[in-house]
Amino acid sequence: MKRRSHAARTAAAIPRPVRLHLPRELELATSKTLAEWQAADGLRRIHERDAALWTRSDEPSWLGWLEAPFHEKANLPRLRALEDEVRDRGLTRAVLLGMGGASLWPDVLSRSFPVATGHAALTVLDSTDPAEIAAVVDRLVPEKTLFIVSSKSGTTLETDLLEAFFHELMEERLGSLPAASRFVAVTDAGSPLARRARLRGYAHTFHTVPGIDGRYAALTSPGTVPAAVMGVDVELLLERAAVMVGASTKSTPPGDCPGVVLGTALGAAAKAGRDKVTIVASPPMAALGAWIEQLLAESTGKRATGLLPVDREPLGRAEVYGSDRIFVYLRLDRGFDRGQDAAVAELEAAGQPTVRIALTDAYDLGQEVYRWELATAVAASILGVNPFDQPDVEASKTAARQRMEAYDQAGELPDDAPFFADAGLALYADPANREALERGAAGDRTLRGYLRAHFARLSPGDYAALLAWVDRSEAHERLLEEMRRAVRDHRHVATCVEFGPRYLHSTGQMYKGGPGTGEYLQITADEPEDLPIPGYTFTFGIVEQAQALGDFATLSSRGRRALRVHLGREVDRGLNTLARAVHEALAA
Repeated sequence: MKRRSHAARTAAAIPRPVRLHLPRELELATSKTLAEWQAADGLRRIHERDAALWTRSDEPSWLGWLEAPFHEKANLPRLRALEDEVRDRGLTRAVLLGMGGASLWPDVLSRSFPVATGHAALTVLDSTDPAEIAAVVDRLVPEKTLFIVSSKSGTTLETDLLEAFFHELMEERLGSLPAASRFVAVTDAGSPLARRARLRGYAHTFHTVPGIDGRYAALTSPGTVPAAVMGVDVELLLERAAVMVGASTKSTPPGDCPGVVLGTALGAAAKAGRDKVTIVASPPMAALGAWIEQLLAESTGKRATGLLPVDREPLGRAEVYGSDRIFVYLRLDRGFDRGQDAAVAELEAAGQPTVRIALTDAYDLGQEVYRWELATAVAASILGVNPFDQPDVEASKTAARQRMEAYDQAGELPDDAPFFADAGLALYADPANREALERGAAGDRTLRGYLRAHFARLSPGDYAALLAWVDRSEAHERLLEEMRRAVRDHRHVATCVEFGPRYLHSTGQMYKGGPGTGEYLQITADEPEDLPIPGYTFTFGIVEQAQALGDFATLSSRGRRALRVHLGREVDRGLNTLARAVHEALAA
């Protein structure tokens, strides 16, 4: 990996501070919380692994990220060797197969750093959607492609299925021995993936750190392996992170520690009812929001509390926001957007709380990883939750597995009958939600009427989430963004747009374990073209449907306000029809 100039290496020798712009009441609450954190000697207790800071559970076992920037330097020789191998073999494309913590940070890297000359462009595949998988296959040049199979546990369902699919495909195209040499594994030592990699003869296996949960592992092998393949200067990234570590020692006054300042502000805001952390990022850094989203939602969204991250919501005028927001503005020195500057300034003038964080360049992302990890641990302490578990994620996985087992036995997925169908779209809900929607629709038993009833249940302090189980194309994202903007502007609530199954490993914990202030519109569809999975009776389309149905059932069982709309086989037409109906329902 090419070493950057001295100027680049010293550009952030002192960590960039957090700038808080808070209304008076929240400023006082944050100051009080920071003083309490200092009186409790919280920073020292984090470094000394004191479980009493959180829930007196297994928290001390998951604090290895505190030293990760230093420990990962021992991996630099192996990472440089991998980088040399990519260059020497003429590999120009890398495809990362992973979910959650294994995929979100690599996705930030792929969208924030240019590919260095002689290195591989990185594609992150974290979906079971056949169209998304087919798009990777269509661009595949086997002789020039490296696959990175990344799963800490080595048992992640989606990753296992994607590995099986692409391993067979590469064997067909290249033959068994060359195919194995095009795979790298990132996993726990001794995991099923590690054993498979050894038996198949994968080119490399990089082991993850036992004491670091996946979403806190960005500065270890799940993040550094794909970075090296791209030609990112991993050493410089770790050096920037180390700057933040140096400002976060056990003897640092909490008011001087950027992570503690951010964490106490977020924790105090949540306790004051401002639990919607709305992320605004300069365009070159926009991908960072998805990583922050998982870190905050999965770490704090439990025990009916939590910080809901709101990522990529278009900025609006001050009057469309309620009193449940706190805005975080990640502003790049070179690459900022003047429109964002003006919009954030307007929000501050209107009395909305903001947190400003300045970044010098892309390598400051190393600092942000550590800042946000520490801030999340601090905020979780203030909220009284364990930031390192995800107790509600397994519920949706179990529900999906049950449906796949039923498919194995019956040859079809169990599903309820729709309570409404028209124009190729169908609506589904559990009995309690159906009764509420029929009551709200009154005499307007149409798609528009039911959507109007659904969104009418939103109250101040709530949020609306659009959970899309379709391929994550630009056209689909654009339509969903238009829908979320309409909901936000008409109902004055925070909005989220998520794609399945990606969100199951991210915000899914918040949706099931957080406060019951969410309202969910799940969007499903039939697969126009499906893909088989080697060694399995079911297809990727069946897996995706099972995951969607399992998650919807779990949301319903938790008493969440949930409505499912099924688009049928003509996905684009169905999504356009839904978008028009949403706009009409909100305007009615």
